[in-house]
Amino acid sequence: MTVDQRRIAVLGAGKIGEALIAGLLSSGWRSAGEIVASGRRDDRVAELADKYGIEATLSNTDAVRGAALIVVAVKPQDIDALLGEIGPVVSEEQTVLSVVAAIPTAAIERHLSPRVPVTRAMPNTPSTVHEGVAGLCAGAHADDAHVTLAEEALAHLGAVVRVPERYMDAVTAVSGSGPAYFALLAEAMIEAGILLGLSREMSTQLVVQTMLGTAKQLRDENMHPVELREMVTSPGGTTIAAIRELESAGVRAAFLNAIQAAMNRSRELAAGEP
Repeated sequence: MTVDQRRIAVLGAGKIGEALIAGLLSSGWRSAGEIVASGRRDDRVAELADKYGIEATLSNTDAVRGAALIVVAVKPQDIDALLGEIGPVVSEEQTVLSVVAAIPTAAIERHLSPRVPVTRAMPNTPSTVHEGVAGLCAGAHADDAHVTLAEEALAHLGAVVRVPERYMDAVTAVSGSGPAYFALLAEAMIEAGILLGLSREMSTQLVVQTMLGTAKQLRDENMHPVELREMVTSPGGTTIAAIRELESAGVRAAFLNAIQAAMNRSRELAAGEP
């Protein structure tokens, strides 16, 4: 089988898979003729083809033939069946990039021919607006060139951090589940604004824009969170009064415990526990 070094196959083009396709095309890193996607329904395949001008198919095996990079973006419960389909036709000249949560590279490699390079990533939901972050690791047969190819593709969803695979459960707990923590915080702050007399619309705008601006300030000005907090916290002021209440309530310890629990659960799922 001849491998086209520019061809990318996206298997299971759901939200993350579609976001990747959109990012690859909008950046010009790949053209529509260099991307193929697979789906499970005729209407979904037709939608992808019409919207992006790419090749789309119901056949996973047709999609992977000749693709240099194969992105596996199905749900965890569907990955064994998919790998059973494509395993016989994937060669060591191709690179597999899994964005399936909690599935180790070794579990993927067992379904493939010997020496097929496998990489694994954990992107988070802001990837759908190309502001995500993904932890990326290499399997047993993936060298730097394979990881670099996967990293270049994932960069169109946001930032990419390379980590040893043993830390992927921690990545899942911190950034994979992280949007839910921020959403819970936003929900609580919005409700507080309503309690203080603001309309829901106004409170939501104030909270969401404050979260966005704070994140950009931390990132773009390379600030430590403590530095920013101290900048806002004046002696005897409103912020220190609020911080005292949060510390008294054990919010910091609660976050530490919550993220530890998320990592433990990620490890259980990776081990196949229900």
